[in-house]
Amino acid sequence: MELGIWIVWLVRAPWIAAILLMVIASIPSSKLRLFHELVWSITGRGKILPPSSSQKWTVPQKYFAHFYVFGVAWTTLLLAITWMHAFKMAPLSSEEFMFSRYLTGGYHVESQFKVRRAVFLLLLMEIQVLRRLIESFYVFKYSPSARMNILPYLGGLYYYAAAPLSLCVNLVAGFISKGKDHISSSEFDLLSFLSPLMNLGWCQLIGGAIFLWGWLHQRRCHAILGSLRKSPSQAKEYIIPHGDWFDIVSSPHYLAEIVLYVGLLIASGGTDITVWLLFGSVVGNLSLSAGETHRWYLLKFEHYPANRNAIFPYVY
Repeated sequence: MELGIWIVWLVRAPWIAAILLMVIASIPSSKLRLFHELVWSITGRGKILPPSSSQKWTVPQKYFAHFYVFGVAWTTLLLAITWMHAFKMAPLSSEEFMFSRYLTGGYHVESQFKVRRAVFLLLLMEIQVLRRLIESFYVFKYSPSARMNILPYLGGLYYYAAAPLSLCVNLVAGFISKGKDHISSSEFDLLSFLSPLMNLGWCQLIGGAIFLWGWLHQRRCHAILGSLRKSPSQAKEYIIPHGDWFDIVSSPHYLAEIVLYVGLLIASGGTDITVWLLFGSVVGNLSLSAGETHRWYLLKFEHYPANRNAIFPYVY
């Protein structure tokens, strides 16, 4: 098996394992009660961390910032490498284009588009992790007593390594397997440098619009959550949030994240199984967390709004 294929499956395998784990954890069977308790004792955090969980293998919840520091650094590196690769790919002359299209199956033209698409996807991811990094310092006020298990902490670091890579792993694999494409040594100019963001398809434009819709709603929902506590000392004073998508679901920031990943999926063209697996793991993880959060709200507040669902309006 070629090295490139090994890399692709090394990225896919943890997503598959995570999806299977979440599917089992979502089965409402009394026979799986101990398994459910084990999963939540490990994956719970903050207010949904079980009281019986040992504090020995936990870290402060404010360590969430580490995810975004790492995510910004890693995504920026991948984006820079991919963007420079796209910039250096020489544009084909009309004769070369005809030869590539009709005699070689259009490999070079297709390769150029894949590189530009990867640049666009990584740029969207960069916008997301940058905002989350800013929010972790200036919006959220974590209580000093808020903890999370060490395994989700390590899993979060892995996620922000694997998620951006999943958006371009086939490109990386192809680059390793086939070597460099037709590369130019032309001098730098701004128009050529911005060329990776030009000539995008309808999937990228529609996916980008959906991504920004979810991105904006998540920013608003995070601002609402952050405004409920003026200081970390108030972190134990839980208040029912209202406004934006909070009026229909208990975890609208999770719903917004799923929406923006729908945008990424559409922008990817929907043909890459790695992106589908990333999307499935995100939906599964956020759905389970939202369900626990919703149950916590119902137990905590006697008059919690009855019209709210956990994460998907009118469904769940």
